[in-house]
Amino acid sequence: MFKNILFVCVGNVCRSPMAEFFFRQELLKVKPKVHISSAGLKALVNRSAAFEVHHLMQKHGIDVSPHRARQFTTEMALNSDLILVMEKIHKNEVEVAFPFACGKVFLLGKWSEFEVPDPYGKSFTEFEQCFDLIQRAWADWKTRIC
Repeated sequence: MFKNILFVCVGNVCRSPMAEFFFRQELLKVKPKVHISSAGLKALVNRSAAFEVHHLMQKHGIDVSPHRARQFTTEMALNSDLILVMEKIHKNEVEVAFPFACGKVFLLGKWSEFEVPDPYGKSFTEFEQCFDLIQRAWADWKTRIC
């Protein structure tokens, strides 16, 4: 049973906040006691989510304005039951930095074998494609989380 789920990307301003807020919205419907958060391996600490993320998530009825980027820490790794990363390289970085976390770090697209590419600095279409992958990952993870 997962009580604390952490999403990890690089800057914590695009992919992981989108995943955090989308999964939180979906989990509130079926399993409201799960704590969902996000962090970055090289976080742009205290920055809000990218403008494109705000705009895209608003289109889906999700307000990401409370988000502030956080650096991934040992305490977060210890307290998380499940750590979902966007790319294989992130999984490797987390497991090297926090060997005790091995076994609870997975690719967000694990079940359909895909990575979520970084849309930072790219077109709005890239952000939409990223969010589509996050929604696809939810379809795969929801039966395993709930």
